Amino acid sequence: MAFHLITDFGLEGPYVGQVLARLYHDAPQIPAFSLFADAPAFDPQHGAYLVAAYGGFTAVGDVMICVVDPGVGTERGGLILQADGRWYVGPDNGLLVIAEKQAQEAAWWWLAPPIAGGSQTFHGRDWFAPAAARIARGELQAVCALSGSPTVGADWPDDLAEIVYIDRYGNAMTGLRGTTLPMRARLSVAGVVVKSGTVFAAARPDTPFWYVNANGLVEIAVNRGRADEVLGLAIGSPVERV
Repeated sequence: MAFHLITDFGLEGPYVGQVLARLYHDAPQIPAFSLFADAPAFDPQHGAYLVAAYGGFTAVGDVMICVVDPGVGTERGGLILQADGRWYVGPDNGLLVIAEKQAQEAAWWWLAPPIAGGSQTFHGRDWFAPAAARIARGELQAVCALSGSPTVGADWPDDLAEIVYIDRYGNAMTGLRGTTLPMRARLSVAGVVVKSGTVFAAARPDTPFWYVNANGLVEIAVNRGRADEVLGLAIGSPVERV
């Protein structure tokens, strides 16, 4: 068992470290890792496709603490999701819904309100992390309220034909699972039609192509170049099959 963080807290600053420290305090026997610290900021919808893809590659029984939460401190609730044997804890803003949509088996619970005295602006540390630790210790009933379902994101598609993340190399991940496209498919991205490739070296330098990345998402790339700059891509840029 392990904890995994998927957040928009950034690669610098104290926030990821503080959540990891809280997890260590509450469950020191369980290792904790940061999978994503730079999910699209203030953007639960695009982040939801990263949660589903990267959470799905963790081990059964692991617990994901997922925090992209522009509504922190408001009346939005907190959720617990069990999807295909993995646990997800986070805000009720759609961030967890795609993991549920893509799962074979799933169940929801409302997260009990945070304990008084915690920060109203850092629920990742003071609400979601302690709840995740208790779930990992087998204390689900102590942190859940009634079973239920989320109120945001129910109408989001299982697969999103948009750019959801751009990595440090300029590769642009989409919200499309590779299993939804045949390898012969061509995609139109920013007015450019791109073919598929299996690896970077299969394309000529500076040539855009698409491939299925290591976590199962369709990704737009340029061999030895930056797809975001070559094609002018940003989070939310549409992708079309042609």
